[in-house]
Amino acid sequence: MVPFALNHMSVARMSFAELLDTAAALGCVGVEVRNDLPQPLFDGLAPEAAGAMASDRGLRLLAVAEVKRFNDWSGDKAAEALELMRIARACGAETVSLIPRNDGLGMGNGERQANLRVALRDLRPMLEDHGLIGLVEPLGFEICALRYKSEAVETIEALEAGDSFRLVHDTFHHTLAGGGPFFAGHTGIIHISGVVDPELAVDEMGDEHRVFVDGRDRLGNIAQIRALRAAGFAGPVSMESFAPEVHALADPKAALARSFDFIRQELGEMAA
Repeated sequence: MVPFALNHMSVARMSFAELLDTAAALGCVGVEVRNDLPQPLFDGLAPEAAGAMASDRGLRLLAVAEVKRFNDWSGDKAAEALELMRIARACGAETVSLIPRNDGLGMGNGERQANLRVALRDLRPMLEDHGLIGLVEPLGFEICALRYKSEAVETIEALEAGDSFRLVHDTFHHTLAGGGPFFAGHTGIIHISGVVDPELAVDEMGDEHRVFVDGRDRLGNIAQIRALRAAGFAGPVSMESFAPEVHALADPKAALARSFDFIRQELGEMAA
């Protein structure tokens, strides 16, 4: 069966406890928490207490997000990353999320690769010291300085840092970046969401259009999941939806259950 997970962004109005209860009720393997929601991380709970709450429900804390603009590396950015790693270790999380700059700067060929290498080189010993993996998430937007998974993989391999870094394969960003190789062996988690508006061109799609996956999906989520799993990926598949209408749902748990069931059915993995 698909090892589903739940990113807090998909249920952004829920408390941390409600996130955990919803994920457990849906049979998820774990959750991803975020520091970019209006409420404090873990609703202000100590990381150790938050980790215990997840463990008590049989859930993994898959990721603590995020270090923003990680490839715009500096002393301040290192301090930011270190603080997030301390939190992640304290709560028992498995990874920290690394999000590249997405402002149209640092885009030059050679410049962006050099900036990425510096950041990953310095992040690696920090991750090792905390027993964590860094989840590198290329963003498919044209203004992102790390748009293609291939550039991340090339740098990780050049640094011989495959034990410290994994990719996020985001079905939305994979589509926006024009597709390309999947790199299942380098992938740590799949982020899924659907875009269903038939009027949007691909280059018009934004986070605000990302809903739960259903039969109207234009991103090819099923094909992407199937391809990654056929290539050996067996990790979590995490719903990460940003659309305001998703956040406003009166019963997001029921909507998530329908989406998960749709995906299982399309993959031929519905329980008897």
